[in-house]
Amino acid sequence: MSISALVLLGFIGWILALIISMELMRSFLVFSGRWDPDDGFRPDGSDVSPFAHRLARAHANCYESFPFIGGLLLLAILTGNSGVTDPLAPWLLAARIGQSTIHLISSVGVAAYIRPTLFFVQLVIAAWWAIALLMQAVGG
Repeated sequence: MSISALVLLGFIGWILALIISMELMRSFLVFSGRWDPDDGFRPDGSDVSPFAHRLARAHANCYESFPFIGGLLLLAILTGNSGVTDPLAPWLLAARIGQSTIHLISSVGVAAYIRPTLFFVQLVIAAWWAIALLMQAVGG
């Protein structure tokens, strides 16, 4: 399995870890009698707690970026060009997990600067990959 494939698996695993955490929290609230299941939950988690809201947003950030990150990784893997994505793939995953983790910890102060910086790192890597894969496709 290529590094890109492992990183894609890691990215999917991170998304799963976030949603499982969210569902465990919500299930605990329902089964402990602290939440009426008939009331439902807001998708953004803002009705539960500030942490639940940050958790829901961290999860949403992951699936919002999956089409371009996961798509480029899949494209590279399926076309036999994972050599393009392999070198930076672990760095992208580290930036993705770092962004989510900082989001979970805080959304103010220094965190408000670090989080978008880590997202920018992901965008630069993805743009690099897109250009490199396009160059491979056109033979350049």
